[in-house]
Amino acid sequence: MPISTAMWLSSSTLIWLLVGAGLCLMELFLPTAFVALMMGISALVVALLSPVILVKLWLQLVVWILLSVLLIWLCRRLMTPVGSKSKIQDATTAETLTEIPVGKAGRVLYEGNSWRAQCYDEHLAIAPHQKVYVVRREGTTLIVMPEYSSVQ
Repeated sequence: MPISTAMWLSSSTLIWLLVGAGLCLMELFLPTAFVALMMGISALVVALLSPVILVKLWLQLVVWILLSVLLIWLCRRLMTPVGSKSKIQDATTAETLTEIPVGKAGRVLYEGNSWRAQCYDEHLAIAPHQKVYVVRREGTTLIVMPEYSSVQ
């Protein structure tokens, strides 16, 4: 018994709705930086278009992929990257809690909290309990230079 076109359209639409809802829900539980959400929205759009315009399955897949890529690109473009370097407006001071060895990280006390920190000059070590200037932030790491340094 052959499957009718109406049955194929309704099952295809239902599958896209389930995939879209699943991807959107997945974003709530897994941090995918909105990738799953954008793919889910694309699947929901394809579900809405599948009974009317997109009859062929291969065309539905192509539209879903293209729409997903476009939405992910737009989302990334509108959001600031998480790991981006952020400059601190004015050089503020902090105090080293531990030694910051040459080329490695240590801990500093900055604005009442302990932060991971690295020295701006990779060939310089900073002793504990020294005053340092916070130059910038890279993610959750502060880039510091010692108070006595001549590095600009």
